[in-house]
Amino acid sequence: MTSMHQFDCYGLTDPGRVRGINGDQFLIADLHKTILIHGTSIDSTEHEPILGDTQGRLLMVADGGGGWTAERQASELVVQTIIRYMVNMMPWLYRLDVQHEDDFTEDLKLALERSQGRLEAMAEAADLSREIGTTLTMAYTTWPRMYIVHIGDGRGYLLRQGILEQITTDQTLVQQFVEGGVLKPEAISESQFSQMIWHAIGSEGNHIQPAVYKVGLQPGDTLLLCTDGLPKHVTDDELRICLEAQESAQQTCQKLIDLANAGGGTDNITAIVGRLGQETPSVEETLTAMEVIELPQELEDTTALAQEPVV
Repeated sequence: MTSMHQFDCYGLTDPGRVRGINGDQFLIADLHKTILIHGTSIDSTEHEPILGDTQGRLLMVADGGGGWTAERQASELVVQTIIRYMVNMMPWLYRLDVQHEDDFTEDLKLALERSQGRLEAMAEAADLSREIGTTLTMAYTTWPRMYIVHIGDGRGYLLRQGILEQITTDQTLVQQFVEGGVLKPEAISESQFSQMIWHAIGSEGNHIQPAVYKVGLQPGDTLLLCTDGLPKHVTDDELRICLEAQESAQQTCQKLIDLANAGGGTDNITAIVGRLGQETPSVEETLTAMEVIELPQELEDTTALAQEPVV
């Protein structure tokens, strides 16, 4: 049986070649059940926390905006807020199944709303004259499923059997033009609207509208979360070639950063690569992992699940 113990995962961030500060953040964390012994009659000097098996893994990349140090503070605050909130969500994570997905996704939304509230308070306390905010692409993996929560123009990818699929959709103005038939996909990079984000976690009290995706995982899958500084300079074909190489997650992350810098490095660059082991799953696991479900953007109605074909 494949488990999170066969998950080679690594993250890396780089300021790029142009910008003087790095407003990106990333996080990789294992979630465990824990017992902390405060006192016991057992004759032992060991009072370290007792960790249970890994319940899942949390991956996050965030790209702050708002100018200089504020952007780094914004992304850092949101990541820290979500970490704390996830600890309180652990009961859902222990029994996460189809019957509890509605509660789980609703709590994810509340975590982002809590983050936005803290950003608003920070901006008010610092008397900032401009809006601050951050994009966020977060994945929670618990075999054989992965849930991705996405706001902004960071990206989540899945490589399976040589095919690279972009799971997330950029929440940018130019993407809306493409979906509306106003602009052709090949013209995105040249559009003056290519960097205009229409949704983010911000200090102006906007209504949080994250996209939430559920993806079935299979042994041998490779995951990639990144901020927009990577795809600005690295094509999907280059990403696929790099992810297909039989190298560790750490080596792959470094190569991706190097490729983005070689292409110009005009923005901060952050990438998390996760490689699932090749152990053969059971028939039941294989059937479960074949589903790819995208939840609607309005999380209040998570019962209307639309099944899509696996990559």
